[in-house]
Amino acid sequence: MDLHQFEIQILPFKDKIFRLALFLLSDKAEAEDATQEVFVRLWNHKNNLSSVENIQAFVLRVTRNLCLDKLRTLNRRQEEVDSSNNVVEETMVNPHEQTEQRNLLDFVKQQIKLLPEMQRTIITLRDIEELEFDEIAQITGLNENAIKVNLSRARKKIRDYFSSER
Repeated sequence: MDLHQFEIQILPFKDKIFRLALFLLSDKAEAEDATQEVFVRLWNHKNNLSSVENIQAFVLRVTRNLCLDKLRTLNRRQEEVDSSNNVVEETMVNPHEQTEQRNLLDFVKQQIKLLPEMQRTIITLRDIEELEFDEIAQITGLNENAIKVNLSRARKKIRDYFSSER
């Protein structure tokens, strides 16, 4: 793979790599460093990338593994996700509704932080990144059934947190 092919096939994943790294590391500077490190690793293995069946899943798996290694090395817990990754579109006119939506989003983010690491990863990949189960399986190394069970448990915990707080 030459530079031109790398730019066409790998660079478009930059935002996804950064969002996943930011979500896992909860630190913008660390996420930027991780994003650069992922690109360096991919560039160093560019000759092997042509044999990869699903490049997006592979790139996100490299990202996830790198971030988990960083977390283990630094022995850190996940912190707050950068507010620039709001899932809720802010197109509402009513400021009270906007505030309610932001509060709800913050509440859900806080509850996601409390989930076990695998459930956090799966709910992020499925509900935020909107990946298919087979892609998540390639990233996490779990089978689709285990992913569905983890996703169901994660969503149930968030619903339980939500119903107990309201």
